[in-house]
Amino acid sequence: MEDYRAPWWLPGGNLQTIWPVLCARRAFGGHPHYRRERWSTPDGDFVDADWLAAPVRRDLLLVLFHGLEGSSRSHYAEAFADFCAERGVALVIPHFRGCGGELNIGPRAYHSGDHEEIGWMLARLRAQHRGPIVAVGVSLGGNALMRWAGEAGESAARWVDAVASVCSPLDLAAGSVAIGRGFNRLVYTTMFLRSMKPKALQKLQQHPGLFDAGKLAAARDLYEFDDIFTAPLHGFRNADDYYARASAKPHLHRIRVPALALNARNDPFVPAASLPGAAEAGPRVTLWQPAHGGHVGFTDGRLPGHVRRMPDAVGGWLLAQCGF
Repeated sequence: MEDYRAPWWLPGGNLQTIWPVLCARRAFGGHPHYRRERWSTPDGDFVDADWLAAPVRRDLLLVLFHGLEGSSRSHYAEAFADFCAERGVALVIPHFRGCGGELNIGPRAYHSGDHEEIGWMLARLRAQHRGPIVAVGVSLGGNALMRWAGEAGESAARWVDAVASVCSPLDLAAGSVAIGRGFNRLVYTTMFLRSMKPKALQKLQQHPGLFDAGKLAAARDLYEFDDIFTAPLHGFRNADDYYARASAKPHLHRIRVPALALNARNDPFVPAASLPGAAEAGPRVTLWQPAHGGHVGFTDGRLPGHVRRMPDAVGGWLLAQCGF
């Protein structure tokens, strides 16, 4: 994956990001089917977890943490489901609060550094699964997972055998600047706010006075949204404090389980200059930083392309850490 090159008909990071979501194939097998579980959280809320409904031949569980406003139906999630079905590996996709199709009930949502939530989910899964567990997080989910692994240090091995992040903004401040400019602001920011604002306003109906509705309605980028909604709801002073404390990059050197961080250097959301170097990552973190791939793109094959290349590489790396 380190030497990945996009097909000639997908030039540039933006096209490599958008095409896989809208047009590329996600599965070699059939459309993945899931079995849903609802988990009660320690604070009286709930999250929904989708288990892949496919035969399991290996005593190994892969946990996938989705990205911002993602779900088990995101293109990368269905591609990982196809990979797991082919390999006979169990797969579960826990949804962050409010992302499973029903708004959660508590006065909070989810955020990029939600390592306490990641830890609780992994501890629950470890309690019910005796064999190896590996975890991968995509974009936001990958930052949260790596943030958890750094925070957990040596104790992370009690819950997982290996972790991976894919196209994650490990430096959240740099990612916020990038997505708030030019084409990114026009296309990606607009797309995210289209779903995030209505959910936030529903949250305000549940919990009147939680934030200023007028200010949120006027927010025009993710920095403003995070400053008004995400940061204060989750214990941060403001967006700058949130980005500084939630970013995984400063904590990568503390990771003590095998870890992989995959980032394309032409990702529109994650500036190449913000990516960690080997000295920052530490000895347990493997860095794959190909020139191409966009944001969770990595399309392969003839038109219309296929997105299994990344799950095959990342999933294969994770399984190899467990001897599979």
